Amino acid sequence: MRLVTMSSMPILQQLHLEEQLLRCTPNNWCVINDGTDPATIVMGVSGRVSELVEIQPVLRDQVPVVRRFSGGGTVIVDQGTVFVTFICNKNAVAGLQPYPRDIMSWSGQLYGKVFDRFGEFHLRENDYAFSHRKFGGNAQSITKNRWVHHTSFLWDYDVKNMDYLKIPKRAPEYRLARNHTDFLCRMKEYIPSRSVFTDGVIAALGEHFSVQPMGLQAILSSDDEFVPSTKLLSQQDLQDIVSSKESLRI
Repeated sequence: MRLVTMSSMPILQQLHLEEQLLRCTPNNWCVINDGTDPATIVMGVSGRVSELVEIQPVLRDQVPVVRRFSGGGTVIVDQGTVFVTFICNKNAVAGLQPYPRDIMSWSGQLYGKVFDRFGEFHLRENDYAFSHRKFGGNAQSITKNRWVHHTSFLWDYDVKNMDYLKIPKRAPEYRLARNHTDFLCRMKEYIPSRSVFTDGVIAALGEHFSVQPMGLQAILSSDDEFVPSTKLLSQQDLQDIVSSKESLRI
């Protein structure tokens, strides 16, 4: 498995890179990005902005909103977020069927080796949690021959940023209608440092793969013609959504 580590790459650029690696290379990859700037809302490919985002505050504060190429829920990410992505061929893991639940289960077992010594780690529905509080959200995309599983880990988070997100109508059962701050926890309260976490991920991967560090620059220059499907929503896109909802009230 080829390993790419970076720090503070904008999440839009990271998602473009991951989609390129998924669609344009035959290799298995792990991408680790320690933090991102600026703070950005990231939505799944089929998420409805009006149901998931507080649009007026987002417009007022000019918070970027990105619609990624994979499924999953809506998050706001920033320098307190650590991202880990696995991009694999269907036959990369012996015995693993390329279906969402199977990939989630495999990832939960792998991360169990990282987290079990720090707290009561659980894979709860599609989330990673310490006890009943979420600290990792996941999204996937599965193609004919490959799959991607990416996670945003909450090393820390700004409570104020959570006000940009609505509580989704389709929330996991274990959330129990809790608000964002009661539902979430910070990894920094359980793990000594960010490097302890990322080193643990790399060590756990080493039990399944031969891990080969790769330079980022060589990858970024490998395919200038690739056109990603992950998009930054414009201010006009968001304003149009507000206008359409207001017209329905008239």
